[in-house]
Amino acid sequence: MDEVLLRSLTPSVLTVLVRRGADFAAAEDAVQDALVEALRVWEGDQPRDAKGWLITVAWRKFLDATRSDAARRRREDRVEEEPAPGPAPAVDDTLQLYFLCAHPSLTPASAVALTLRAVGGLTTRQIAEAYLVPEATMAQRISRAKRTVSGVRFDRPGDVATVLRVLYLVFNEGYSGDVDLAAEAIRLTRQLAARIDHPEVAGLLALMLLHQARRAARTASDGSLVPLAEQDRGRWDTALIAEGVGILQAALARDRLGEFQAQAAIAALHADAPTAEETDWVQIVEWYDELTRLTDNPVVRLNRAVAVGEADGPRAGLAALATLDASLPRHTAVAAYLHERDGDLATAARLYAEAAHKAPNLAERAHLTRQAARLNARRSG
Repeated sequence: MDEVLLRSLTPSVLTVLVRRGADFAAAEDAVQDALVEALRVWEGDQPRDAKGWLITVAWRKFLDATRSDAARRRREDRVEEEPAPGPAPAVDDTLQLYFLCAHPSLTPASAVALTLRAVGGLTTRQIAEAYLVPEATMAQRISRAKRTVSGVRFDRPGDVATVLRVLYLVFNEGYSGDVDLAAEAIRLTRQLAARIDHPEVAGLLALMLLHQARRAARTASDGSLVPLAEQDRGRWDTALIAEGVGILQAALARDRLGEFQAQAAIAALHADAPTAEETDWVQIVEWYDELTRLTDNPVVRLNRAVAVGEADGPRAGLAALATLDASLPRHTAVAAYLHERDGDLATAARLYAEAAHKAPNLAERAHLTRQAARLNARRSG
């Protein structure tokens, strides 16, 4: 069973159902039922036209649900004829579906959450972690969004800013999480940049390319994480770096600074440094100041504290960290790093161990555990 294939076909199948008149919530339920059916019956007998099969089954599921729902009986006569089995058009509707999910009837936050769940393939837990809220809160937000768009016509697509936010979060999950979505996010952002001449679209594409350029060096052969300062820069993709820097420079020249351009500028400074020791941390702090002005995001302030610690010394970084909420994700890990830089190995080891218990994934947990063990070994040696 090719689960990757199923996941890749989901957006197109969902788009077909919406175009045929299904309201979004019912269409999503029907597609999910079709995927479950595929997992049950495809084992060892996958159809030649997987997309056509899914469209046919999902449409049948939708019709069955519609007929059984008394509140939707008046719409039943308007449902189009069931599509015949056979090859489906090879059209990529994913980007269009992103815009449709960013519907004007939703707040930007709800539109992003709904799109990440329905199109991006992220779990409610992953979305909640990205938004720094409890999983139950995010589940309620997504449910409200589904109810809001249930029955509305999807003929008024949402705005670019919301779609950019979704693509950014999908890329971040693909880059650092359990689901590999980074390449898909880059592909869609390239499509968007080809359609829309906007500096923030270019800024997001540049940011993705610059981060993706370092991806091969982020993990060792055993799968363990390699911190930026320890990465083999010879493994960085210089072609992606050159492309990202070129796109960023053209965007910045338009003098319409946005948060994605500022983040890309920080990534470009890291990429430009031949060694970790030659990183221009002073300029990175200045860009974090710009980013803080643009977003006032607590995670940005957390990253700024690290940069301040590199530019002005660990105690300056700890002072910046002290102004932030200690419950922020990775706050404890940053504190551990800055205390180690300041020579307080006992505190750093304790904080690394504490941060490991809070880590969002196994790779990060293992990395922080090794850091704590390393310092404990130095102290006892």
